[in-house]
Amino acid sequence: MEALNYHIFRLQSEADFEQTALRVFRFQYAKNPVYRAYCQHLNIDKNEVNTLSDIPFLPISFFKTHEVKTSVFTPALTFRSSGTTGMQHSQHLIKDALLYRRSLLNSFRYFYGKPSEYTFLALLPNYLEQKNSSLIYMMEALMHKSGAKDNGYFLYNHEDLYQKLIQLRDNQQKTILWGVTFALLDFAEHYQLDFPELIVFETGGMKGRRKEMVKEELYDILKRAFGVPDIHSEYGMCELLSQAYSKGGNVFSTPPWMRLRLRNEKDPLDGSDSVNTGVINVIDLANIYSCAFIATEDLGRRHPDGMEVLGRLDHSQLRGCNLMVL
Repeated sequence: MEALNYHIFRLQSEADFEQTALRVFRFQYAKNPVYRAYCQHLNIDKNEVNTLSDIPFLPISFFKTHEVKTSVFTPALTFRSSGTTGMQHSQHLIKDALLYRRSLLNSFRYFYGKPSEYTFLALLPNYLEQKNSSLIYMMEALMHKSGAKDNGYFLYNHEDLYQKLIQLRDNQQKTILWGVTFALLDFAEHYQLDFPELIVFETGGMKGRRKEMVKEELYDILKRAFGVPDIHSEYGMCELLSQAYSKGGNVFSTPPWMRLRLRNEKDPLDGSDSVNTGVINVIDLANIYSCAFIATEDLGRRHPDGMEVLGRLDHSQLRGCNLMVL
């Protein structure tokens, strides 16, 4: 399957995507004991899986309770999910760090062009304070490819960030600011600038620091504070090696080797992708050595130009799939 590491980033058509996804399914059925046991529990006959709609999606909660590995390997990296103290965290065991770098860099280039064109600033205090963050690994990779002397992280030193943004604006430097929600709001309470060329990425995450608010309200506050026309976002998680991107409106598009599909909330095993609003299933073909077919706990609504992410299912931790105990 090593050749797939390269082929997934060179898909030519929807038919090519489907055939490659079926190849990955068969490989993971054969080599991933957790995924195979889940499929068998559902009485899935692998020989009858011939379309995308036939492929079963593994509940994302399994990454909290099992080692989701395709083939036997010693992990090169282990990513763990963020969360509040006392929560059970997901972990993603990464066989090939180069595969993750290839996926994240190709995803970024697909939507934004060369990282070398940008300066990257990161306002991610909670992620920097924890270990094994896939987002911090992603930031390091983008900053390395950028090579800009002004790349940098900011914890709670908002005055330094403000001065750096002013400098980059005045120098007409293309800049991306990646920030966790509560930290961006903290900045917005004390600073305001007019930097319409700035790309602001909101990563989500109040983590008990602030009251939750609807996206429209949040984005209006941030647009006013930074003087930008839109707020960008990235749909990624520690369980995925690829990212979908939104350039505004919380509507996400995927790179060619990734798909966001919808399942009926009342029928979680329906993979037909036939509803307009439902729960998001992700196909991430870069997840060759974990599981490429993941049933998330996020609600979505289909749009002509992508998928709007509406938020989490209520009580999703309590309602996680309990179909199987290994």
